[in-house]
Amino acid sequence: MLKYLHTLPGHQNPVYALANAGEDDMFFSAGNDKGVVEWSLLNMAFVKVKMPVQSSVYCLHYYNEQLFVGERSGAFSVYDLKEQKVILRINAHTKPIFNIQTVKSKNELLTTGEDGTVAVWSLNDFKEIYRFPVAYDTVRAIAIAPNENEVAFGCKDHLIRIYNLADYSLKQSLESHSLPVTSLAYHPTGKYLISGSRDAQLKIWNLPNYELRETVPAHMFTVYDIAFHPTLPYFATSSQDKSIKLWDAENFKLYKILSLEKAGVGHSHSINKIIWSHDGKYLISTGDDRQVIVWEME
Repeated sequence: MLKYLHTLPGHQNPVYALANAGEDDMFFSAGNDKGVVEWSLLNMAFVKVKMPVQSSVYCLHYYNEQLFVGERSGAFSVYDLKEQKVILRINAHTKPIFNIQTVKSKNELLTTGEDGTVAVWSLNDFKEIYRFPVAYDTVRAIAIAPNENEVAFGCKDHLIRIYNLADYSLKQSLESHSLPVTSLAYHPTGKYLISGSRDAQLKIWNLPNYELRETVPAHMFTVYDIAFHPTLPYFATSSQDKSIKLWDAENFKLYKILSLEKAGVGHSHSINKIIWSHDGKYLISTGDDRQVIVWEME
């Protein structure tokens, strides 16, 4: 299963964001430090500070040789990996940006955050196409269905709102969590949506109608991230309770707990973000303890 491989030190402050690069062995991290950092999985080492930032980074998103950097200031930057430079910085929101995703079939970028609105941008010229209010307060998570018919937004008001991607109309609201929704992920085949919350629970919603299939008491505190393995029937969750858990994506059985307590190695504070490497060989985690940890899938 998953075992500890390596710790990558270097960040001086809490880390909130991770993203894979286009190449198999590169990834990026960012947080309260004044820059976005590039790492090599091949050498298990720091490569360089890729770009400076003007405020804390709460999300990173990679698409098509470009890295999108969402800031606490409400601005996002576009770093072109071919040109190796920042090509654009847009003051997109009045409050922090918490999530950025791409709708590949429409060639659009979605940004959202603490102001409760979602902005839609053209990936051709980065002009704003549309903006709509999703919640009165923070939208923390975005998940796009694999068929790109729908998008789910996880909101501070405890609701998950499902929108049609064709016209950004509201399809339905899912009510079951007792506290803010902090993470969302669709199963790779699109057969269900998983939500995680400050209530420490995972909820499984069956598509196409989003019936609540199961509630899993997953963690002790907030579930900050959910990440499906790229090829195997597993997903991982990370939490404020300082643990990562590996689950069966078919029956939601718990396979493994990765924590200081259980394994003698792990994070000493909240784990804010996890990603799988492209090949699924590694799980990368980071959080408030300023460490980036690489776990190996056996």
